[in-house]
Amino acid sequence: MIRLSIQRKIMGIAVTLVILMAVTAVLSMVSVVQVSDRLNALAQSYIPAYADLARANVRSLERALFMRRMLIEKTASPSGNSEKFAALRKEFDAKGAAAAREGQAAIELLNGLVESGTTFGDAAALVRLETRIETLLNDSRRQLGAEQQRLFADLDAGNATAVADDIARVDALRDEVDEKMDSARSSMLALLQADVATTVRKQRNAMLIAAALTVLAAILGLVFSTLVSGGMTRPVRRLLEGTRAVEAGNLDGTLVATTQDEIGQLTAAFNRMVEQLRLKERIRETFGKYIDPRIVEGLIDQPVLAAEGQRRVMTVLFCDVRGFTSASEGMTPQGLVKVMNRYFSVMSAPIHDHEGVIDKYIGDSIMAYWGAPFVQDKDQARLASLAALEMLDRVAPLRAEFPELLGVRSLPVEFDVRIGIATGEALVGSIGSDLMMSYTVMGETVNLASRLEGANKFYGGHILVSEATVAGAVDAIEVREIDRVALLGQAQPQAVFEIMGRKGELTPAQVELCARFAEGLAAYRARRWEDARRAFAAALDAVPGDGPSKTFIERLEGFETSPPDDSWDGSWHLDKK
Repeated sequence: MIRLSIQRKIMGIAVTLVILMAVTAVLSMVSVVQVSDRLNALAQSYIPAYADLARANVRSLERALFMRRMLIEKTASPSGNSEKFAALRKEFDAKGAAAAREGQAAIELLNGLVESGTTFGDAAALVRLETRIETLLNDSRRQLGAEQQRLFADLDAGNATAVADDIARVDALRDEVDEKMDSARSSMLALLQADVATTVRKQRNAMLIAAALTVLAAILGLVFSTLVSGGMTRPVRRLLEGTRAVEAGNLDGTLVATTQDEIGQLTAAFNRMVEQLRLKERIRETFGKYIDPRIVEGLIDQPVLAAEGQRRVMTVLFCDVRGFTSASEGMTPQGLVKVMNRYFSVMSAPIHDHEGVIDKYIGDSIMAYWGAPFVQDKDQARLASLAALEMLDRVAPLRAEFPELLGVRSLPVEFDVRIGIATGEALVGSIGSDLMMSYTVMGETVNLASRLEGANKFYGGHILVSEATVAGAVDAIEVREIDRVALLGQAQPQAVFEIMGRKGELTPAQVELCARFAEGLAAYRARRWEDARRAFAAALDAVPGDGPSKTFIERLEGFETSPPDDSWDGSWHLDKK
């Protein structure tokens, strides 16, 4: 049954059960017909034949009675009343004829049973009984009739001695006939009882056979049903377990197809599906290194939105390596690849850990962004700022790895990073051609983040951010305002801030730096150049080498020879990146 379909298996069980039920019904019908025929034979032949013999015996006894009355009448009136004697003689003859008819009727019924073969009992005994009855009626009654005629002749002749002898012979012969009749009736009663017992046994056997076949059909039905249902439920249960495993993310297992029916085909299809899922998972894992998996899921969930694009508030981060161009010129291609791969791996981890999406690698630069639907709007600036701080923390350990990675004692240049972060409205969507698309962000916010990263070169800082970024992350970071700057491509200046550290984690030197730098910036904007110079110098004393403080001191030295005009508003314009 392994190669049969489920429908054929079920139909096979149904047909088998129908056949067994049909066999049971046929056997039951045959037994019922046999029992019915036998009961009909008992009712229409055996019992009537027995009744005929009984009536024939009764008629014989009545005939003997009438013969006695005739003798009495003849003895009482030798000359007799001929009419009364004639009436008795007529009744005597009528009873004889009736006895003969009843006996003949019994013979005919028995003969019909023999010829029809409907008896369950001993057919030979029935034939012998029929012969005995026929002999009794033909021979014994003929002899009795002859003796009775002799008796009547002697009685009419008045020969008393002869009459007495005739009566003795008639009585003896009649007793013999009655005895034979009783014997025949007894034999017939025995045959009747035997046939009844056989009929009852046949009926009981028919019931037992029907019950046995019913039980057999039930057992076979249960066995077949158990086999088929077990053969169906076991693979279905395995399929269910496999489905649950796939639902849980386990794609390592496969199922063995134990049948070739629909369930076996479904199992094979399930294995093919799992194989495809494994392939897709490998593809997803592979391309997850090229495209953020969340972007793929977002494009699948909202393809129309991704294609049409949407304006959203986003936070964009740019990270660049200081001195990469000059450093790369002294490296072999293999060494450069090692350094850049390690750099990107180390710098990308904080972005990923803080739920950012890496948009692309541009040379030695990293572009990443935060925003809906990947993170909530209220969290994007905070997450980007914390990621930038962690990236900065990893610079020193990464710098220590490079000599060993390149097989040199020290790097030819100092390795450091510059980071710019901006928060604002940007266009988010799939950008590209019919041949290739990229899910990215575009707009002024992206340009601002790139310009802020570049502005670190002029201010000697590490992480410059926009005012909107500070507003969104103020609870998580410590910042200082650096300047009001009109970056390249911007007409209006805006405040630029530097992230100094995580909230509440500034050192006393950094706190002093921020305070003195704020004093110097206020004096600078108020054109109090000497006060500004002293404040920036105090800031350098607090943290020697502070880039923004050096930048403002140099700018103040320039103002000594060419101070700004009266329209100067305290902002600075950068004409290059």
